[in-house]
Amino acid sequence: MQIKFGENIKDFSDSVSVLEAIKAFDRDVLKKTIAAKVNGEEVDLSKKLDETDEVLSIEPIVTDTRDGLEVLRHSTAHLLAAAVLDMFPGTQLGVGPALMEDPRYGFYYDVIAPRQLTEADLPVIEKKMKEMAKRNLVYRRDEIAKSDVLEIFKERNELLKCELIDEKVETENASIYYIDGSPFIDFCLGPHVGHTGKLKAFKLLALSGAYWKGDAENQQMQRIYGTAFATQEELDAWLKQREEAEKRDHRRLGKELDLFSIQDDYGQGFIFWHPKGGAIRTDMENYLREELQKRGYGMVFTPHIAKRQLWQTSGHEQNYADSLFEPMGMPEKFGEDTEFRLKPMNCPFHIGIYKSHPRSYRELPLRYAELGTVYRAELSGTLHGLLRVRGFTQDDAHIFCTPEQVTGEVGDCVDFAYDVFKTFGFEKFKVELSVRGGADNKGYLGSDADWENAEQALVLALNKREIAYERIEGEAAFYGPKIDIKVEDSIGRLWQLSTVQFDFNLPERFELEFIGDDGQKHRPIMVHRALFGSVERFFGVLIEHYAGAFPFWLAPVQVVVLPITDRINEYAQKIGNELKNSGFRVEINLKSDKIGAKIRDAQLQKVPFMLVLGDKELEENKIAVREKVKGDIGQMTLEEFKVMAQKLKETRALTNG
Repeated sequence: MQIKFGENIKDFSDSVSVLEAIKAFDRDVLKKTIAAKVNGEEVDLSKKLDETDEVLSIEPIVTDTRDGLEVLRHSTAHLLAAAVLDMFPGTQLGVGPALMEDPRYGFYYDVIAPRQLTEADLPVIEKKMKEMAKRNLVYRRDEIAKSDVLEIFKERNELLKCELIDEKVETENASIYYIDGSPFIDFCLGPHVGHTGKLKAFKLLALSGAYWKGDAENQQMQRIYGTAFATQEELDAWLKQREEAEKRDHRRLGKELDLFSIQDDYGQGFIFWHPKGGAIRTDMENYLREELQKRGYGMVFTPHIAKRQLWQTSGHEQNYADSLFEPMGMPEKFGEDTEFRLKPMNCPFHIGIYKSHPRSYRELPLRYAELGTVYRAELSGTLHGLLRVRGFTQDDAHIFCTPEQVTGEVGDCVDFAYDVFKTFGFEKFKVELSVRGGADNKGYLGSDADWENAEQALVLALNKREIAYERIEGEAAFYGPKIDIKVEDSIGRLWQLSTVQFDFNLPERFELEFIGDDGQKHRPIMVHRALFGSVERFFGVLIEHYAGAFPFWLAPVQVVVLPITDRINEYAQKIGNELKNSGFRVEINLKSDKIGAKIRDAQLQKVPFMLVLGDKELEENKIAVREKVKGDIGQMTLEEFKVMAQKLKETRALTNG
């Protein structure tokens, strides 16, 4: 049997475990390895490799990678469940995944315990987890007949697991995991760490309500949240970051600064933009429109619903069903049986514009951009302020180009994303190349050759710009690979925002064509591109990045005029109106409060500039300027201030000088 590890290949005469194979190649790498991929399939280190004529390729999953962190967190979720079962016999288990895109948590487990759990139980459960971790309890995988797995969970009265197995397992066998020396058994694909001693840094964080499968018609459960890292140092740094993040929570700041609201009477997951938030959104969108025009995009506008058949043709109904709202029909009195769906994405609509008349290679690339509102059927338990909603506006664009043009177009999209982020004050980025899942590519449309060519085009665009990236298997869109760009905010958190996606499937499904220079019909390539990701999510990230203290050009109130006494009110109104007429966002505080209270209120509202007006300013026809961070910066004429403020606005400066 031949095994490949990196660039090396060795012969093995007998069956070996993955651990033994890695050990034979590199003992140092083994020390950091907690699982592995064999020919693209994620497996435990204990997995036996049977003799075969095929060359087996092993890739280690190490602790300091995204895949490694996911294994750690998933294994810690199982340890949590084991501790709960040990402390509360008779507990029924739901699901317990790792969370890789949620900045608040790292994993959770849903349980129905014999009694209601409280926050006071969390440190006790965590203590039990640490005791079990020290015992080096082995994670053991077993693959047996589906009927036997069902019998095991029936005997344990874990009927929820039985329901899950019936739904998920389509083969004769199913895999289950034990944590030896504990009461834990779970239906799971894995992989997991070899033993609990590998879990050295974890913390339970919160307790909330949940429903089985997220359906309010099902059993109510309790969700225990936690997180885990490879080292205690990483966990401590994250906890410190989390403490700072709570001070910046966009939901709290959104209310305090009167930026937006979510009103349950109108529906969860739908955003109401208040005038101050709307002012920032307008500036965000205006900037984007300016850049789109410079870069050769045409702005389009499309409907919010379309015939159900459209989503069947696109593949969304088959591959994206869980995120679609239910179909809707016309009133019966109309006698029409056509069904419609709210749009979850804009791409089929842009395809409709492309198909509206014949296209020539001379027209390509065609770049369509839209600030289009879409709707996703997100579970109520997953909603989170502006960051996860049911209705949101994508700064969406679709580029139709020839195969020869695609690498250049993808590269331009990446450049565009970097320029946008820097304009809004982000300087550090992480890039991920999301591809198919390797061993199991069910659910992905298109041929292997198409996927390989698409991936190569994205790689070329990144390499040309010398952009480092991490290759993520199993995270591609169902229609093609993609580049995801994450930004690091002011306290070091990563946020997924921009995406650039290669699509060879929708042009095929919708039979898109252009006439080439040879006079023949050809299929274009389609590139999906979003920079903000969504306007709502980007705004939420901006609020937390700046802790609500926006740069002058974005601030919802840029200047507040503060008369010291009532007799200065007329002068204050004159100054304020002149600034408003010059295009600045201004408030005039004519309350009878003392000037100290007025300044304090302006500071709490994070207004960049305060113009303090007293008798001296009135007599000299000047203003006393106070900056939110620096404090008093001296007297000046209104014209001098307007010149300074206009420069900050026009240059989109991130600081006030």
